[in-house]
Amino acid sequence: MRFTKMQGLGNDYIYVYGEVPGSAAELSVRLSDRHFGVGADGMIYISPSPVVDFRMRVFNADGSEALMCGNGIRCVGKFVYDKGYTDKTTLKIETLSGVRTVNLHVTDGYVASASVDMGAAVVGEDMTLAVDETTVTCTPVSVGNPHAVLFVDDAEQAPVNTVGPLLEHDAAFPGGVNVEFVQILGDQALRMRVWERGSGVTMACGTGACASAAAAVHKGYCRADQPVTVILDGGPLAVTVGADFEIIMNGSAVTVYEGEIERL
Repeated sequence: MRFTKMQGLGNDYIYVYGEVPGSAAELSVRLSDRHFGVGADGMIYISPSPVVDFRMRVFNADGSEALMCGNGIRCVGKFVYDKGYTDKTTLKIETLSGVRTVNLHVTDGYVASASVDMGAAVVGEDMTLAVDETTVTCTPVSVGNPHAVLFVDDAEQAPVNTVGPLLEHDAAFPGGVNVEFVQILGDQALRMRVWERGSGVTMACGTGACASAAAAVHKGYCRADQPVTVILDGGPLAVTVGADFEIIMNGSAVTVYEGEIERL
């Protein structure tokens, strides 16, 4: 199996072009292992779509299937353009959350970054939940997949490794949830750390950055229709939340290396 290791702000996946095998979940668990496998936050399969340009399916490091991946979809755009599967710089990509439009920014013949129309965020009313012998207040946000956004005084000291997994599996979120810990840095700037559903702590989460920016606009911490810089462990993403909560995300896409697995 030929694969390409790619990352968006350190959110790394193993990318494979072709039909998704029945063993995709098992392969993702095995190959994502950072000691005995390739090492990644999961696997992303890319294939032609019968309705738009391409289709992507995302399997987390624990084998569960994700609805969408913001950092991953930028790398999908880079993969298909850089490898010559398309010469288009505006792509429509089918995901389990619906079709997303990706605009590729090409430098010297290769994709350096991409902007993604993430669709409209749905921001719910705050929820107060009993977690780890205390209570936490979170803002539920859907950007095609579920998020719980917690605004904190200091993201660096936030209980990502303790509260994160507990909230992921809380009864309030029957299908699990991604958990973001967000600090307001100032004018149109946020610091975010994340516990991703199915993967744990990751260096970045594109959909999480979008959910965090949407929650911040909803609460009046940031302004609509102007870019919000969301600083993740792996670097910054630019997220613009419209007055109608339609979201555009812009960030890097990087190829790390290519390889071949001889025996699966």
